[in-house]
Amino acid sequence: MFEALPDAKPDAILALMQEFRADTRTNKLDLGVGVYKDGEGKTPVMKAIKSAESKLIDTQETKAYVAPTGSAPFCSAMIDLVFGADADKTRIRAAQSVGGSGALRVLADLMRRSRPDAKIWVSDPSWPNHIPLLGAAGFELARYPYYDVNTGKADIDAIIGSLSTAASGDIVVLHGCCHNPTGADLSQDDWNKIIDVMLEKELFPFVDIAYQGFGKGLEEDAMGVRLLAERMPELVVAASCSKNVGLYRERVGAAIVMGRNEAEATRAFGSLTTVIRSNYSMPPDHGANATEIVLTDGALNTQWREELESMRVRMVGLRKTFSDAMRKRSNSDRFDYIAEQNGMFSRLPLTPAQIDTLRNDHAIYIVGDGRINVAGLPEGSIDELADAICNVIAESEQS
Repeated sequence: MFEALPDAKPDAILALMQEFRADTRTNKLDLGVGVYKDGEGKTPVMKAIKSAESKLIDTQETKAYVAPTGSAPFCSAMIDLVFGADADKTRIRAAQSVGGSGALRVLADLMRRSRPDAKIWVSDPSWPNHIPLLGAAGFELARYPYYDVNTGKADIDAIIGSLSTAASGDIVVLHGCCHNPTGADLSQDDWNKIIDVMLEKELFPFVDIAYQGFGKGLEEDAMGVRLLAERMPELVVAASCSKNVGLYRERVGAAIVMGRNEAEATRAFGSLTTVIRSNYSMPPDHGANATEIVLTDGALNTQWREELESMRVRMVGLRKTFSDAMRKRSNSDRFDYIAEQNGMFSRLPLTPAQIDTLRNDHAIYIVGDGRINVAGLPEGSIDELADAICNVIAESEQS
């Protein structure tokens, strides 16, 4: 049986994590792993979540199965969070999913049933797992250029030019905010330009919003989704609670569909239920119920929003401090873009050889494409980090 299987290709980020753990140097620094870290390098459980979990333990009376689509109150709260309380909910349905990744996969399976001949367009670069997740659903994948390395911004002209070649009915994956891996987000004008071409070409929006609240703020980060909902006839959204509620290991997310009308939304939701049932039958319960409490309990919701905002503000501050340090040590403005980007990630213009040198000689671990986790920047030694990076770049350019 198993002798016919090919050797699995190692996941680059997971392999980097394993190498970091095995490194015995005391000064090692992990800028690769994609989880939020506080000033002590820990990924904390939010206080609002701890309170919600205590409340849940005290009040929950059963561990019986939930429905394939999960908790209805959780799903309703997620629709409000992503689309806004004033959205036309007659056209929107949501199912609890196994994290944002689970939402991506079941929504891809749903669209594969509906549009088996469509291509899925994914930004280049994008989160590495987009390709295997969406490809496993059976779609042909295409890439559209996204990032201008010279400006550190989204290249809207290249995006529009590429999407203009897509065929009617093709599906376009869009990062709702805090683009991973670049941190370069679309402006409101950019979103409207993309929507214009999608309407003209009859393309279908597939939004992955994994970092709502990490960029400009909870409401501000939903701007792209809400513009799409206003102007597009239909769309799907994969939402994650891993980052903004800190429930990485609990695997909490939502798969959301918006139809042209109530009947189509209901039909899509019925098919989504079937897809979920055939994938993993039922979603887990604990994390979603704790999230539901945080989203619906007034006091806990206020506490959660304050905690989330403090995380966001901290990352904004780290971006500015790191950008200033890189400007001082490089004697140039080539790294100023870092302070202007959003969310947890940014991309440094490093070659694979420079990344290897930083790891081997300085115990600084960075993903092979230059992506860094801004939340992992060392608050007390950013100057030393900037020194190491700039020195390695300078030495490489002189050789």
